[in-house]
Amino acid sequence: MTPESTESDDSFHVFDTTLRDGAQREGINLTVADKLAIARYLDEFGVGFIEGGWPGANPRDTEFFARARQEIQFRHAQLVAFGSTRRPGATAAADPQVRALVESGAPVVTLVAKSHDRHVELALRTTLDENVEMIRDTVSHLRDQGRRVFVDCEHFFDGYRANPEYAKAVVRAASEAGADVVILCDTNGGMLPAQIQAVVSTVLADTGARLGIHAQDDTGCAVANTLAAVDAGATHVQCTANGYGERVGNANLFPVVAALELKYDRRVLPAGALAEMTRISHAIAEVVNLAPSTHQPYVGVSAFAHKAGLHASAIKVDPDLYQHIAPELVGNSMRMLVSDMAGRASIELKGKELGIDLSGDRDLVGRVVGRVKERELKGYTYEAADASFELLLREEAEGRPRSYFRTESWRAIVEDRPDGTHANEATVKLWAKGERIVATAEGNGPVNALDRAMRVGLEQIYPQLAKLELVDYKVRILEGRHGTESTTRVLVTTSDGTGDWATVGVAENVIAASWQALEDAYTYGLLRAGVEPAE
Repeated sequence: MTPESTESDDSFHVFDTTLRDGAQREGINLTVADKLAIARYLDEFGVGFIEGGWPGANPRDTEFFARARQEIQFRHAQLVAFGSTRRPGATAAADPQVRALVESGAPVVTLVAKSHDRHVELALRTTLDENVEMIRDTVSHLRDQGRRVFVDCEHFFDGYRANPEYAKAVVRAASEAGADVVILCDTNGGMLPAQIQAVVSTVLADTGARLGIHAQDDTGCAVANTLAAVDAGATHVQCTANGYGERVGNANLFPVVAALELKYDRRVLPAGALAEMTRISHAIAEVVNLAPSTHQPYVGVSAFAHKAGLHASAIKVDPDLYQHIAPELVGNSMRMLVSDMAGRASIELKGKELGIDLSGDRDLVGRVVGRVKERELKGYTYEAADASFELLLREEAEGRPRSYFRTESWRAIVEDRPDGTHANEATVKLWAKGERIVATAEGNGPVNALDRAMRVGLEQIYPQLAKLELVDYKVRILEGRHGTESTTRVLVTTSDGTGDWATVGVAENVIAASWQALEDAYTYGLLRAGVEPAE
């Protein structure tokens, strides 16, 4: 369906092709339901156009367009159908593939057209003149059917290098036939920003057509190439959410839009939408079942994370000294990482982030800095283990560990059975509120068995622990210290259904390291639940 509101400023287009080009990424397999969910997120974000796929080419895309018409009331975006120009020697009116584009009901159609002379002759197996006529005929026909038409000039920059006059003739033909925008595609992704800017400037001056840019990321320059094209006069950018796409991907929608809004001062989204960018990025990552990139510009969890003590000292004075924008503008937040690089400022800022004011106690800050550096020398890391760091910080601030229970002993047994299966059993002996607790449980591994035994035992005293669930478990073997011996670091992520936290354990034995991380996880869970210490 068309957007409820009238189309606002048509002078600049943000065009998203996640559902078509982005879906070609290795490892992404979208169902119709997935595509509908992503389309809703993109419309909520406020892109102008959502390319939904190639109706008629496969049943899934045909079903998507049928369901999108019925199930989505687009508020900001227009739905776009993708297809190719008619076949050589035929007419657009009689071409079944062109007919499927009309029948999709999409108000906008993007046509892919050949602009590289060798592709015309070798792939289409037709003449250069016939290819131009195919473009004219298909664009004119779709315009007669009431469709807005964009034309993607495939392999344009390679074609321009080989035969610039023919590449420009294709642009003129599409524009003169009624295409609203002619998009110059760096299909192989081999161009660099200066090259893009020079070609776009020349083509714009020589053809007078409205131009767009579609950049692949094979040189790692897709975002830069897209912005270079804008600098040269392109007014239509094609991108994918999180840079998904074939091979190494496409121009990433989120840094492109953020640059346009925050660096170019060009309003390309509805008011307030930019602040939802981090949430939208992560939500789409969940739908495609790929972990969000932690180091993605603007929206990654590390995009505004600071580790070096020198940076922290400056940020304490003014966050802008080491941040190019305020993270809140894109829905992200600043994070302080605690490591052996930490100085006093890092610890003070991290304490403030955790709700603990350390600014008036230099001795306390010094003790915490010293303990962090000492423990990281042994293999601990607090960058990704905020909960363990908070427990360490509170221990120093309160003068004693936060104690809800005490471990007497634990044991984990792995039994190798004759039929090739394994049994994992754990027994824990704990003390809590003056009671001695002995609990046994089985699991799908020794650590899982320990976790279950600990939960079985402590839930008798602390029913709040029933909500806790171990959601992630990572093991890293650190370098050996004595001959062939090595140290193991374990990171555990635990959730109570409303949030999650990470804890760390280090030991020569992976099970012992896991037990340390589990002890911190349960202790922090009780702290988070507001339970008073037992001892």
